Amino acid sequence: MNPKYEILFTPTKIGSVELKNRFVMCAMESTGIINWLQGMGFNAKLRDLFIERAQDGVGLLIPGTIPLYSVPMHKWLYQNPKAFKGLSELMDEIHGYGSKMFIQLTAGFGRNFTMSQTFYKYRKLLRPVMDFETICASPDEGLPNVWMPDYKTRQMTIEEIEHLVHAYAETAWLCKQNGIDGIEIHAVHEGYLMDQFTTAYTNHRTDKYGGSLENRLRFACDIVKEIKKVCGADFPVSIRYSVRSMTRGFNEGAVPGENFTEAGRTMEESERAIKILEEAGYDMFNCDNGTYDAWFWAHPPVYAPLNMNLKDVEHIGKFTTKPVVCAGRMQPDAAAASIAAGKIDAMGVGRQLLCDPEYVTKIKEGRMEDVRPCIACHGACLTFFGLNGKGTDIDPMHVEMGRCVLNPWTNNETKYSKDPAKNPKHIAVIGGGIGGIGILRIVDDLIVHVHHRLLLMDDGAVGEVCLIEGNGVFIAAAAPSFKEKDRELLVWYRKQLKTCGAAVHMNTEITDLDALDADVIVIATGAHARTLPIPGAKKAITATDFLDGKAKTGDRVVIVGGGLTGCEIAYELALQGKHPSVVEMTPYLVGARGICMANSSMLRGLLRFHQVPAYLNATVEAITDEGVVLNTPEGKKSVPADSVILSVGYTPDARFAAKKEQKGSRPVFFVGDCDKVGSLKTVVKQAYELVQTISYR
Repeated sequence: MNPKYEILFTPTKIGSVELKNRFVMCAMESTGIINWLQGMGFNAKLRDLFIERAQDGVGLLIPGTIPLYSVPMHKWLYQNPKAFKGLSELMDEIHGYGSKMFIQLTAGFGRNFTMSQTFYKYRKLLRPVMDFETICASPDEGLPNVWMPDYKTRQMTIEEIEHLVHAYAETAWLCKQNGIDGIEIHAVHEGYLMDQFTTAYTNHRTDKYGGSLENRLRFACDIVKEIKKVCGADFPVSIRYSVRSMTRGFNEGAVPGENFTEAGRTMEESERAIKILEEAGYDMFNCDNGTYDAWFWAHPPVYAPLNMNLKDVEHIGKFTTKPVVCAGRMQPDAAAASIAAGKIDAMGVGRQLLCDPEYVTKIKEGRMEDVRPCIACHGACLTFFGLNGKGTDIDPMHVEMGRCVLNPWTNNETKYSKDPAKNPKHIAVIGGGIGGIGILRIVDDLIVHVHHRLLLMDDGAVGEVCLIEGNGVFIAAAAPSFKEKDRELLVWYRKQLKTCGAAVHMNTEITDLDALDADVIVIATGAHARTLPIPGAKKAITATDFLDGKAKTGDRVVIVGGGLTGCEIAYELALQGKHPSVVEMTPYLVGARGICMANSSMLRGLLRFHQVPAYLNATVEAITDEGVVLNTPEGKKSVPADSVILSVGYTPDARFAAKKEQKGSRPVFFVGDCDKVGSLKTVVKQAYELVQTISYR
């Protein structure tokens, strides 16, 4: 073990419970061990996920938050003790590995309740229930729903608040009876229902739950007092705590480095609040920043700095005698240094443990180079998205969450197999991109007893310095300065390529598939950048050429295409001190399906902060030596530019397209963008499932 990480493997205590190390797996979406959404009961399909993390050595496991009341099922959790059946057996096994588990409970979402257009349209037809997810702290005028601002939530009654306090304590008692080591209250955090009581901009009450800070914290304080009363003073209760709201106003988050007037909890107020909460009885503060109005602080995307909340958590730790945990793209070196200095007590880890279930083991064994890095893409762990915060056109009941783009095994442990292959084969993979390398990596790592023979051929890489991608785009996508984890992933893939046992042939162009000595052929040749059929298109630079460093730009740059890539390029140019602007044919920047709202809202916020102009509902008529001519809702407009970058999508590499229709003796599979242009998520999942198909069917 690297000596600088030794402190991470020292024990610590939360109240009466001792943790064997300083790693805390934070609650994440769709990792709740009690299935409250589709039926009150033990979520058996997640059992293996938590057993694997306990085997990895995580000190404290906190499954995804569980509401006290299930709106879809119209049931209170504490009135359904059968829902806890199965926890005792799970806890026995987790304790066998030396890990502990807390259950995180929540009063509900309040104004954060995720609404689809369909729900909003037919909300009056839903049968009336005591719906804590559509009520809030404030008086009858209500608060605007985050996703559908036209929909207002109603004020909670004192009787409802008191019922929730009772429900917390009774549910905590059932958890204790089933072997759970402690409770975490999702309270003063992320702008959920209880946090809406704590901030003045969301709490306009005039009774004992409103006004002063003490009154606004009364709800959270009453809960821990009641739990201690019912479960005993020595039963640990943690609180999920946002140090600062980082909120400019409703649906407006502040970005890192921005000077702004805080609408929510300021640091000064937080210094007072944490003392009040400690006096009430909380045993640990599990900290980050943000609200749903500034969602990207609690769910930091790739644009967020590493260790982004550490400075604030270190500061707030001075105002409490209880342990503090820091989460938010935490890195082990920074966490270890802070713990050693006595500034924090533990490292909160979330998505990295979805990405690599052996994360703790690899750190302990000094194998940091083997850690599959989380790239903060939110592509499968959190895919809720909204268009500029003005609503969402998805069904929130069918959103994929709690999984990982880079590791499809996570949260699919009961779906996929690791058994030896039924019929080992000789597989030829054409293309050294994420799809091609993914096939090799999955065979080598996941299906360790398969014994397939592997052959990789790529015409775009050079010698020993394999660039991973020939016609793919991930290397280009990883180029911006803020994508250090993407570049770490490329290094990781290169290392896997060297150790996977495949015969690798670089600078090899394949023209005749029939000449290959293989049982199965996999085509993974990627895609090419699109252009536009407009005058002057040849004057423009493609997005991939810019990102690959093949083309330079002047100071004034027009990016045609306001999707994810185009806006990332604009942000990168702004960081370089240049003056980009974006042209987008739709009403939204970063409006494509499948991009998490945390990512899109932060990227839009960064463009706002850097004063990047955006021309929406606009198309390019021509590219000239002076710039671009646009068709806008206001008419034609000329925008001067020294350089123009086209970021208008990709088209599949069609070299072997004819093989899709042919039926031969050997199967030919297409993976990734050469089949259909998609995302990193689609190509990795396709590669993963193809290996399952080849190996077991």
